[in-house]
Amino acid sequence: MAPGLWLWRQPHPAWSEGNDWEPEVSSFVVQSGGRSVVLDPLAPAPGATAVWERVEARPPDVVAVLKPDHVRDVDLFARWYGARAFGPALFWPDDVPDTRLEAIEPGMELPGGLLALYDGRGKQETPLYLPEQRALIFADALTAPHGELLVWATPWHAERVLPALRAMLELPFERVLVSHGEPVHDRLAFEAALQRPPWSEME
Repeated sequence: MAPGLWLWRQPHPAWSEGNDWEPEVSSFVVQSGGRSVVLDPLAPAPGATAVWERVEARPPDVVAVLKPDHVRDVDLFARWYGARAFGPALFWPDDVPDTRLEAIEPGMELPGGLLALYDGRGKQETPLYLPEQRALIFADALTAPHGELLVWATPWHAERVLPALRAMLELPFERVLVSHGEPVHDRLAFEAALQRPPWSEME
């Protein structure tokens, strides 16, 4: 997608018919500021040799979870690679990582110069801005279920979410990456998403 920025996609093992998100999800790797950072990783299948070889060519020294229900395989990456782990301060009771994570707060700078942002949704998500790649990465705040970038609905969409997302337009990003749906979009798609009705499970 850009120098030092790539992703892999695979079906999420917890997906089932009726979910309001598609079965394939994305995991991200960014090399920035001399660090290799894995974001919201769902471990590739053992047979996904090409993906594992690429991960291990530059082993991650940082792993981060961007939202409480994106625990995925943070424990595996922290344990296998000795990666310093970051994530939300609170998790769902039935999905708590074993690894002690350093809390991410909006405005915080992570190793590698990645900047944690505020998305206004009240879901404890911290999207990241990647300055070297001029990219935004979201866990769930934005989604692209049919290839079209949309904001994921909340009851306070207009009052809180749109102002927070519009504030991100002050950043010089060129790409927008999302976990669910088509993963890569440009800045114009982000601007258009702010004008569209939000995505909800009633779609």
